[in-house]
Amino acid sequence: MSQLPTFEQIRLAPKVLLHDHLDGGLRPETIIDLARETGYDGLPETETERLRAWFRAAADSGSLERYLETFDHTVGVMQTREALTRVAAECAEDLAADGVVYAEVRYAPEQHTSAGLTLEEVIEAVQEGFAAGSAGRGIRVGTLLTAMRHQARSMEIAELAVRYRDAGVAGFDIAGAEAGYPPTRHLDAFEYLQRENAHFTIHAGEAFGLPSIWQAIQWCGADRLGHGVRIIDDISVQDDQEPKLGRLAAYVRDKRIPLEMCPTSNLQTGAATSIAEHPIGLLRRLNFRVTVNTDNRLMSGTSVSEEFAKLSEAFGYGWDDMLWFTVNAMKSAFLPFDERLSLINGVIKPGFARLKWQA
Repeated sequence: MSQLPTFEQIRLAPKVLLHDHLDGGLRPETIIDLARETGYDGLPETETERLRAWFRAAADSGSLERYLETFDHTVGVMQTREALTRVAAECAEDLAADGVVYAEVRYAPEQHTSAGLTLEEVIEAVQEGFAAGSAGRGIRVGTLLTAMRHQARSMEIAELAVRYRDAGVAGFDIAGAEAGYPPTRHLDAFEYLQRENAHFTIHAGEAFGLPSIWQAIQWCGADRLGHGVRIIDDISVQDDQEPKLGRLAAYVRDKRIPLEMCPTSNLQTGAATSIAEHPIGLLRRLNFRVTVNTDNRLMSGTSVSEEFAKLSEAFGYGWDDMLWFTVNAMKSAFLPFDERLSLINGVIKPGFARLKWQA
């Protein structure tokens, strides 16, 4: 068997990221700087490495309350135009340094208005930051505007996603607690987006099971599933027999509905018990449209390269597997077809081929 790619080799590969939260990927030193500049006094630690460790420990605690508290601090320092522009620029820089050539980064504009910014000002500040941070770095970044599923502003956010779609906004999403807040609560927003020929993904099948996935697809018409890891509940595996797909799992596979998988994050939220036992292994073997993502890089202490390195170690994935995941992601991006094809054939496949034959 050929040697598996090293982390440093993986970092050089041209990768694609579809599920990454802006407020989940700040640099700890930036959080400290912004807290000082904006007067935010709620940080649990004010030294960079101790704050980094605190975020990781809180996310690893198994307590949803502590996990959610981490976002109170990141969102808390992202309330000014300058803060949003800096965070977005640094996000693009960090992703580019990790070898990401295309990313869709999501955030909820409604969470950044407590200091008086309008929703439009939030969006424009983030777009400005991404433009500055990606310039000359070989990365393209689109944004996904997220509505919080426990709030009632999804139509307003959906309209903004359409309004700004020619200014860097790639699509729409809903996020937040799944249980008790089904995607059908926001059906008017999804129907509006479909009428406007707009793209959207839905967080579904992470903390909640098959009903959430079914509603996201069959009622709301989601283009992609954010996480979707619980689709495994509709696949039965008997001893020494081929896995049997239920009707929903078969539909998801047959329709090539992309799954935005975030392995490390799933361990923290209890959706999987280990990387080796993560459903991504079986779903890849069954040729679902699986993609590999980070979710929250700060809380999970991860990067796209880290996720691939963990999967490579757990499942023996080599360059061909990583290329397969990456092409899946690029095919599933909210970009025009010719632009996706250009990145696949002009950047991704040549980049992987070069690394494969150098190894």
